[in-house]
Amino acid sequence: MSYILGTYLRSVKENFVKGKGCYLYTDKGEKYLDFVQGIAVNALGHNHEHLVKTMKNQADKPWHLSNLFLIQEQEKFAKRLCEFTKFDLVGFQNSGAEATELSIKAAVKYFYSIGKPEKNRILCIDSSFHGRTIATISAGNNPKHIEGFPNLPNFDHFDFGNHDQLKERITDKTCAILIEPILGESGIKVIPDHCLKGLRELCDEKDILLICDEIQCGYYRSGKFFAYQYADIKPDIVPFAKAVAGGYPSGGCLFVKKVADSMKIGTHGSTFAGSPMAMSLANAVLDIMLKPGFEEHILEVSKYFFDKLNEIKNKFPKIVKEIRGKGLMIGLHFFEDPSDFLTEFLKNKLITVKASDNVIRIFPPLNVKKEEIDEGINIINKSFQKHSSK
Repeated sequence: MSYILGTYLRSVKENFVKGKGCYLYTDKGEKYLDFVQGIAVNALGHNHEHLVKTMKNQADKPWHLSNLFLIQEQEKFAKRLCEFTKFDLVGFQNSGAEATELSIKAAVKYFYSIGKPEKNRILCIDSSFHGRTIATISAGNNPKHIEGFPNLPNFDHFDFGNHDQLKERITDKTCAILIEPILGESGIKVIPDHCLKGLRELCDEKDILLICDEIQCGYYRSGKFFAYQYADIKPDIVPFAKAVAGGYPSGGCLFVKKVADSMKIGTHGSTFAGSPMAMSLANAVLDIMLKPGFEEHILEVSKYFFDKLNEIKNKFPKIVKEIRGKGLMIGLHFFEDPSDFLTEFLKNKLITVKASDNVIRIFPPLNVKKEEIDEGINIINKSFQKHSSK
């Protein structure tokens, strides 16, 4: 019997006791190829030596300080991140849902602060995903997530890719449009670059803030530090999390100055956000990611992976409908429910994870090697071959 709240369907029953890079090891000594990595959290793989060294070093120093005090590692990380991303200020949180909550609060607060309190509605993609809090499930409007909970009234929605509906749903009360440049939980749906450009122009025209949720697709997961950068635009607010501290809980929100200025003392806070331990690890992640050649490696292995997956798709045209994604944020879109393939992959020691729309997500660490990709490809090929021979 487990005493843990039953909100997760734990499809993997193995007890993992060790991790290194792409691999997880059970208490029985079995080795698994982990192409989930905590759902895009362990961007540098399990137990990266630089992160391990950083955590051990910080363990002899303060782990936690109240945000009422100066936290030097926080100041250091904020400076590095803002200068690299060309944003003005950043606020720290502990998770993606918290970061999105902050983005929602800031968008509404901005218009209140400039004398337009009536602009307090946020427009989102229907059945998207922005977290599990009351506000973020209201933003996502996924019936499975919101059933039985209050649906907050300040959110409007449009269907993915429906430009006419998007424009129709904008009113004088719309303060922001909140989107993921690449929808993760919804099935690895990529918003085209020209649509992101058009969205930025529309927001400017209508006096609306643009919020790009980069929680899952950010931190080089798409091949760029932030996925919106493919479109050469700049949002007003960017919530981020997951990969920021290499597996340690952390997240935050980047702001342009005009929005940040509305968030005065007392308008927001967090007990644990931006702790010395989290910020030490966040700085350590940047140490690796900002090295020359890091982005180039992702783009190189991404092309290799997509080429291999498309070969499999062409080999098994009745199984896989489409290979979705960018960078190392990859979705296998199946014609039918892929649950059996998820199980088959696992039997062959490959860990993947489902998304909506009959999609299996593949999130290897960003420093994955081609031979590790080949190992995953061989398992996928073997599983499809077994299915086809039935």
